[in-house]
Amino acid sequence: MSSHAAPPRFERPVSILPEDIDGLGHVNNVVYLRWAQDLATAHWESAATAEQQATLAWVALRHEIDYKHPALLGDAVLASTWVGTADAIRFERFVEILRAPDRKLLAAVRTLWCPISRRTGRVTRVDDAVRSVFSTGSDV
Repeated sequence: MSSHAAPPRFERPVSILPEDIDGLGHVNNVVYLRWAQDLATAHWESAATAEQQATLAWVALRHEIDYKHPALLGDAVLASTWVGTADAIRFERFVEILRAPDRKLLAAVRTLWCPISRRTGRVTRVDDAVRSVFSTGSDV
């Protein structure tokens, strides 16, 4: 495991729309996945250079979601993300979905992302500049 300091968090509020609510009256499970993906994209777009964004895309390899408490229509919700370890082609990212006023954990997400070359559409390795921003180091 890496001995690096804890990575900074990237946070954004998320809006609960009426169509996000399921038959039980709370946010549907798939909405949490959309929030996690949207937040990862926003983090990438805010921290990557224009050249990095033009040459790299990311695809999800695996999502793990633990649902802790329901989010309800009208709740103020905050999504928080940070990066984890990486190997040659798998980059770990964490997301927490929080009730904003008290930061109560509603859901925790762990995703493994893989970098893809926009030119070839194939898996690609990233340079140290990308790795330094989007991972805490190697777990290999």
